[in-house]
Amino acid sequence: MKKLLYKSEDDRKLEGVCAGIAEYFDQDPTLVRAGYAFISIITGVVPGLVAYVVLAAIMPKKSEVQKNSKK
Repeated sequence: MKKLLYKSEDDRKLEGVCAGIAEYFDQDPTLVRAGYAFISIITGVVPGLVAYVVLAAIMPKKSEVQKNSKK
């Protein structure tokens, strides 16, 4: 089965972006969140915030992906 990137609905803190990325790469969501926070601080908060907002807007939810894959 093809791997798809989606926002997690099970293990979400804000929009589920980091948890969805963690599920896609089979990683611990806490490590992805910590890495995102670290990179955001290093690059200045604004680029990290913009990236998160863009990903939250374009990534579909897990339920939407599952519904579309059953068609």
